[in-house]
Amino acid sequence: MSLFVASRPAFRAATPVKRKFQQPLRRYATEGSTSPEQGGASTLNKIIAVVVGGGVAMGGYYYFGQDKSAAELAKKAQANAAAAIPSGPPKKALTGGDQGWVSLKLEEVENINHNTKRFRFALPEEDMVSGLEVASAILTKFKPIDAEKPVLRPYTPISDEDSKGYMDLMVKKYPNGPMSTHMHDMVPGQRLEIKGPLPKYPWSANKHNHVGLIAGGTGITPMYQLCRAIFNNPDDKTKVTLVVGNISEEDILLKKQLAELENTYPQRFRAFYVLDNPPKGWAGGKGYITKELLKTVLPEPKSENIKLFVCGPPPMMKSISGDKKSPRDQGELVGVLKELGYTPEQVYKF
Repeated sequence: MSLFVASRPAFRAATPVKRKFQQPLRRYATEGSTSPEQGGASTLNKIIAVVVGGGVAMGGYYYFGQDKSAAELAKKAQANAAAAIPSGPPKKALTGGDQGWVSLKLEEVENINHNTKRFRFALPEEDMVSGLEVASAILTKFKPIDAEKPVLRPYTPISDEDSKGYMDLMVKKYPNGPMSTHMHDMVPGQRLEIKGPLPKYPWSANKHNHVGLIAGGTGITPMYQLCRAIFNNPDDKTKVTLVVGNISEEDILLKKQLAELENTYPQRFRAFYVLDNPPKGWAGGKGYITKELLKTVLPEPKSENIKLFVCGPPPMMKSISGDKKSPRDQGELVGVLKELGYTPEQVYKF
């Protein structure tokens, strides 16, 4: 099935919003704050005071022979206070370089729709984070019994980069897709070989004034990773326009999460959905992602400091931007985006 079925273009965003960008109504705190060093010292002093005071009281109680457990309680208080003192950055499960493959245990499986599942993998230690940065991905590996070589496939996790103890992947099962079929057959307790991170586009707050995201199918996952980085950071004021193409409404992945962003940041985030087979009464686009739609909703090529990101199945990539040649070669910019006047420097292909 393809995302490209001739039909009349539509320019309305899917509910719940039909808004234009305005100056953000959300106010951000501007008051001065204690520096991390000052805050850390203040916290430490308070902890020490509590521990010392508690230790003296407990020691006196023990000295007078009232309860021998008082000394043990004092030791526990000291241990708890030490644990409360801020430590260094969390350990990373994936460190890249020469680390090699890491075997992660499948902890949980959730059915998303008729052909897509969410897989939660436990990291080696509960206090670990994945080690991914935005934007980056991971590489998965498994070797079929009768195959000479292992199957390798990249995926972009949908869990936050600072989530401790686990990492979530959203995987759509494709006909004759060896990795997606293997993963959909997995059950909790089994393991998968994972390597990473695979660096993509390095993001920093306010790197661009406005970004446009064009996705098809599971191509939404790197876009969602970028959205999380932007909207989880109160200092990042970047505006985001998302255009997503799918076959049917049930194929729209992460719709709930995207709707939450849309409702929370209506002045900075807009989402437009296009379906090959829309249901009756569908308010979004119909058919395929057209030149007219992108011209209407994306930031103009002459706008200051913009960036467009594209990710989707080969037919969509060919029509919108052309595909990349390799992870390090973006290839030639062709298709709709070139026709609209965007430059290769303004477009990044995931």
